[in-house]
Amino acid sequence: MDLNALLSEEGRVDPPALYARLHHEGVAVPVDGGAQGFAVAVHGFDAVAQVLKDPRFRQLDAAYLDLHTPQWRRHPALRVLRDSMFFTDGPAHDGVRQIIGRAFTARRVSALEHAVTGLTERLLDRLAQLAADGPVEFMGEFAYLLPSSVMAELLGVPQEDLAWFRPRVLAIGAILELDGANWRNMVRADTAARELSAYFTDLVGKRRSEPRDDLVSLLAATDLSDDALVANLITTFNAGFVTTTHLLGNGLTMLLERPQLRAELNAHNVGSYVDEMLRFEPPVQILVRYAPEDAEIEGVPCPAGQAVLVMIGAANRDPARFTDPDAFDPARPDPGSLSFGFGPHYCLGAALSRLEGQVAFPALFERFPKLALAQQPGNVAKPLILRGHDTLTVACHGG
Repeated sequence: MDLNALLSEEGRVDPPALYARLHHEGVAVPVDGGAQGFAVAVHGFDAVAQVLKDPRFRQLDAAYLDLHTPQWRRHPALRVLRDSMFFTDGPAHDGVRQIIGRAFTARRVSALEHAVTGLTERLLDRLAQLAADGPVEFMGEFAYLLPSSVMAELLGVPQEDLAWFRPRVLAIGAILELDGANWRNMVRADTAARELSAYFTDLVGKRRSEPRDDLVSLLAATDLSDDALVANLITTFNAGFVTTTHLLGNGLTMLLERPQLRAELNAHNVGSYVDEMLRFEPPVQILVRYAPEDAEIEGVPCPAGQAVLVMIGAANRDPARFTDPDAFDPARPDPGSLSFGFGPHYCLGAALSRLEGQVAFPALFERFPKLALAQQPGNVAKPLILRGHDTLTVACHGG
């Protein structure tokens, strides 16, 4: 696979076209065209699932950065990421995940449905007020606020701080792109990491003095180091809503471009709609792993220290797994997607993200039956890792 083709404007605009070509070449291929340490691209559904659960392939952890970016500890953003469970494996990952997982049990997520419904209604009221003056920017006024407000409630972050968080979350997200760790992005991400670290350090101190029923209090009572505690709060908060924000934006676009399917959406079938949105345009298109020792993926060698592009978006369109994979079909009988990952790092917030989508989409169209795009998003280059709209302007018409 030509890495330059993937990173080109054409590749960023229409990655499924590249995915389709890859599926004619097998399930994994060598990577050409870049000096970024990528050896293999794996894109077949079963092969992707295998890599994600195979302990031979690890997160891009501190050992990987020591090999490829020896000065990485000078960057607060990289230290935050590598101190979190999202970039560790084995016991260091499992212990923290078990603690944080208590906030995302099936019972707790189910109990949140009433709160998600109430929050959705309040945000729709706000959209209606804003719409009186013209088109509304959906991503900032709804797609961000719904999941971030839910995560704020779980962690114990005051709702009034959410506007402050968004640009800092976006700054850290930018360096996760395949070619995103450039000087400008790193400066912004490092500044954001310092500010977020100071914020959560202060919040942890308050919760240690006056504990509450929230995740900050739960983690503050553990024996995690202060660095690991703050890093996991930052990354859990960020990860807890970024993918759902893109699910809401991507999913709304899919429905507005397909009036017949939008008309058939209801509270009874919305689960299958949300699952198909996640398959068709997953908010996370690519994950990256590396091989500490020489390994092989479906006959393609991966030398020690080299990285693997684990192509979730391509796996979700594998014709060996899905009938007519490039069609958006909420009624498809095919098995589920890999949009929330697989194996030890399967997304803790998957059930919560689905719940938020299942509540939001029927409510949006019930309140605004003639909801429409005020401006076509067009074919624009988007990130490949966290894929979604920066902005999405809609006209919120009633019945």
